[in-house]
Amino acid sequence: MKSQEVRSKFLSFFEGKKHSIVPSAPMVLKDDPTLMFVNSGMAPFKEYFLGNAEPKSNRIADTQKCLRVSGKHNDLEEVGYDTYHHTLFEMLGNWSFGDYFKKEAIAWAWELLTEVYGIDKDILYVTVFEGDEADGTEMDTEAYDFWKAHISEDRILKGDKKDNFWEMGDQGPCGPCSEIHVDIRSPEEKAKVSGKDLVNMDHPQVVEIWNLVFMQYNRRANGKLETLPNKHIDTGMGFERLCMVLQDVQSNYDTDVFTPIIREVETITNKSYGKGEKVDVAIRVIADHVRAVAFSIADGQLPSNTGAGYVIRRILRRAVRYGFTFLDKKEPFIYRLVDVLSNRMGEAFPELKAQKQLIENVIKEEEQSFLRTLEQGLVLLNGIVVETKGETISGEKAFELYDTYGFPIDLTALILSEKGLKLDEKGFEAELQKQKDRSRAASEMSTDDWTVLTENSDEAFVGYDTLEANVKLTRYRKVSSKKEGDMFQLVFDITPFYPEGGGQVGDKGYLEDAHGDVVYILDTKKENNVIIHFAKNLPKHLDETFKAVVDAKQRHRTECNHTATHLLHQALREVLGTHVEQKGSAVHSKYLRFDFSHFSKLTVEELRDVENFVNRRIEGKLPLVEKRSIPKEEAIAEGAMSLFGEKYGDTVRSIRFGQSIELCGGTHVNNTADIWHFKIVSEGAVAAGIRRIEAITNDAVKDFYFENNRAYFEMRDLLNNAKDPVKALQNLQDENTNLKKQIEALLKDKAKNIKGELKNELQDINGVQFLAKQLDLDAGGLKDVAFELGSQFDNLFLLLATEQNGKALLSCYISKLLVDSKGLNAGQIVRELGKYIQGGGGGQPFFATAGGKNPDGIAEALDQARNFVK
Repeated sequence: MKSQEVRSKFLSFFEGKKHSIVPSAPMVLKDDPTLMFVNSGMAPFKEYFLGNAEPKSNRIADTQKCLRVSGKHNDLEEVGYDTYHHTLFEMLGNWSFGDYFKKEAIAWAWELLTEVYGIDKDILYVTVFEGDEADGTEMDTEAYDFWKAHISEDRILKGDKKDNFWEMGDQGPCGPCSEIHVDIRSPEEKAKVSGKDLVNMDHPQVVEIWNLVFMQYNRRANGKLETLPNKHIDTGMGFERLCMVLQDVQSNYDTDVFTPIIREVETITNKSYGKGEKVDVAIRVIADHVRAVAFSIADGQLPSNTGAGYVIRRILRRAVRYGFTFLDKKEPFIYRLVDVLSNRMGEAFPELKAQKQLIENVIKEEEQSFLRTLEQGLVLLNGIVVETKGETISGEKAFELYDTYGFPIDLTALILSEKGLKLDEKGFEAELQKQKDRSRAASEMSTDDWTVLTENSDEAFVGYDTLEANVKLTRYRKVSSKKEGDMFQLVFDITPFYPEGGGQVGDKGYLEDAHGDVVYILDTKKENNVIIHFAKNLPKHLDETFKAVVDAKQRHRTECNHTATHLLHQALREVLGTHVEQKGSAVHSKYLRFDFSHFSKLTVEELRDVENFVNRRIEGKLPLVEKRSIPKEEAIAEGAMSLFGEKYGDTVRSIRFGQSIELCGGTHVNNTADIWHFKIVSEGAVAAGIRRIEAITNDAVKDFYFENNRAYFEMRDLLNNAKDPVKALQNLQDENTNLKKQIEALLKDKAKNIKGELKNELQDINGVQFLAKQLDLDAGGLKDVAFELGSQFDNLFLLLATEQNGKALLSCYISKLLVDSKGLNAGQIVRELGKYIQGGGGGQPFFATAGGKNPDGIAEALDQARNFVK
């Protein structure tokens, strides 16, 4: 059964059981600070399980893109070495929100697997929760009894809390679960060991394919369980593993989910899959990782150095390094696999086809960048090898290479073993653990349970219409972190505070009670459909009505910038072409940032045209036309733009200014005239095919012009009030260039004269021509003198020093003959001598430099240099 049919049969089956079929949510989460990525099928539905929102249907089914590479669920390092772990995987799931429960979930799972898919009942095992005394939970006899109607009791196994009690985190909805496992071993293997003894033992052919979670408890911050008012079903079946079973193969990578990608890797690399373990692991890593990276980029997450972007960069670099090390690929090639991936999965996930060119461009550029890093790392590693005395490279040096330059530790170990050297792995692990401890300490946070003051859950945002409202506090909790200290999160029945979202920052402001006591709101965010207000203090009178007031000035400036992003988007599509699509935005009160797809740097003329386009709309005084809670299809039909990677409900809000129409939940000015003026302050590249514009509006533009005007008149004063200050400045630059050339010529003459003098000062020490001296030259002059003298002597050891602008500089030159015959190394020597000038440096064995902040140490450094040749 082909994978496309496997997926469609699942969705059709549950559609027949009256489930609404919903599309996969974007993999990159926007409004859940507890997760970077969707890591399970239930993650997009957390707000329903928490009771913060009502689902459009009590029965839902879907196939959800999931990524498990960070936090509690992290399979990254296992991927490639076994046949069933993945970074990105599809999770087929069916959900009940307070509707059916265990009996139906178990019966339908059995019906689908054995009757629709035709899986042999004799290769299936199921597990049930055995109970846990610490939690006060008993064995799930209800699930056990329901399973007895379908499968023999000797195939129903009892599992502990680790395997058969599912929790979304340290707090929140949870419950016992039943896992369905399949044993696809050969008859000979089954005769040796019973399948029940291999369940949950990480056997590659006895694997879990489906988990049925019976959500019936809530875990509180103190660890206690309480019964949920409504019981829910949350199931997740591994699509790739199911395909392995139905296609009668022994590995997920042997299914048609992966074989087309693997064949393409074989073609590109001229390596064969199935002929050698190292090559096989590398090909599996690449086939898996290209899916994760491609889907992430399609959902709007580009590789970067922080947060979720760093995770994606790390996945891609892992693939590149396996290709580099085991497939001998020293040039980009992974981007070429996107075409095959798009052809195979583009029908189920149209974002792959729509974003294909962008995905290829970004991956190719990332590959090129990391390959350059690998080349640089190889040079640095060779330098470390040369400097090392003995057979073992220190873990500290290896960690510096890993942490500072991104050079993979396993590649370091491989190269060292080829050179007959060893790596101090314990030392490396110790340094790595220190880094992890620092990171953990910085991000450590504890969250109390919500203190509920009223059960009113009809929280409403009224901030589109007013900046003030009388509100009641419905619940609060304390959050403590090392970074920010104690903070309180407040929830109100209604709120005028806009929560961070759609690129727009959250509102600030204050609460005031009837006694005049004030609590400042420092930020506003949305978490699982709940608007949360952050404050350093709790209000004194919790049960009173408060006047909630938004900072009007900040809100207005933010609105100006948000409306300007819409006009900017329209301008870019008009000036550059309709290929332009928004790829991210940040709307603050002081500036706006807009990322968009485009293939080249904008010219001065294009930037001017974009600016003029936006400012004409501002001058046109276009009114805001807002439509709230309209059907998404209606808004799209009217021309509203939707963005890839955004999660939209069935009803949306559309914002129109003239011909600019977008789906948007942010706040905006009532008329474009309120923006006053729009000014681009920078334009540059973010990634391959992605450009970024930063711009300002309103008061920030006034400040910008004021500062530029002030700087202009100050410059004219410095130029003696020249009528043409630009021409006067050009004349100064020309004069400065000529003077620099004259100075350089004089310094070269001085260096030549000094060279002649220095020859007479050389001392013979053990057959080495030695000199250590401080000179009145710059860094370039020291180098010229060193190489001039070096060309005349093949046994020269020269240490020159100078003081420039209160800083010390050492230059060490050693003839190559001495480097080879006496083992002298200029790089090691300047690092050692650099401590006398409170600095450091490095370079090549024959020439190296060091800089420091203590010129008073030059004399001692020069004196100590003699010890190296004695």
